[in-house]
Amino acid sequence: MAEAFPCDSCRNYAYDEDYEEYVCMVNMDEDDYGRLMSNHRFQCPYYDGDDDYKIVRHQM
Repeated sequence: MAEAFPCDSCRNYAYDEDYEEYVCMVNMDEDDYGRLMSNHRFQCPYYDGDDDYKIVRHQM
């Protein structure tokens, strides 16, 4: 089964030494966070995939 929120592959999902765990580093507003938590089909508007070739494909 595919993961609804692929946070593990997002650049905004980073290790926070204060909390000693991985957290989303985006400062979301309450509306976005509410939609993200209540609807499993909601696409995160802040998702930034770990794709190193994204810029190269754009330049072609």
